[in-house]
Amino acid sequence: MTAPNKPTRKDLQSAVGATLPDVLAPGLRVLFCGINPGLYSAYMGYHFARPGNRFWSTLYASGFTSKLLAPAQQRDLLTIGCGLTNLVDRATTSGRELSRDELIEGAQNLEAIVELLRPRSVAILGISAYRRAFSEPYATFGRQMPGLGPAPLWVLPNPSGVNAHFPPPKLQKVFRDFRGELEKLYIWS
Repeated sequence: MTAPNKPTRKDLQSAVGATLPDVLAPGLRVLFCGINPGLYSAYMGYHFARPGNRFWSTLYASGFTSKLLAPAQQRDLLTIGCGLTNLVDRATTSGRELSRDELIEGAQNLEAIVELLRPRSVAILGISAYRRAFSEPYATFGRQMPGLGPAPLWVLPNPSGVNAHFPPPKLQKVFRDFRGELEKLYIWS
């Protein structure tokens, strides 16, 4: 469901448990995988739609997109070989509401998507969710070995505006470095 105005508290509560459609195609350069939709995004009907989320501005500042895309333009990512999905489909107020079992099931579902659509790389956006979903309690940011199915796998910071560990310049640098790694592997050129 889409809405032109800022949602009310009641609107947001109506989005609890809602889902967002993935933005997918075969052979993507990068499949970006969020944790799960927030209520604002679920209500608006677009990934990373909350005004404080830095996903779209970070993609632009790090060179993934040639212009700043709005969440409503999310399907434009497909034209540059990028897609969007989440580990868990259901919208919550906070990712802390997700159980370990949900995250593990989400990791299995993500692996099935990767096997089916064969993206050239996968980037999970959130270290804590990655650690829980993939039972890798000591994982750090960056490339993960052995990967996910046939695709190299990276863990990048969550672009949420509440992620104080990564202010915009630091977040942009991490995404720029990630893009540079993709260039070295001839995934992004």
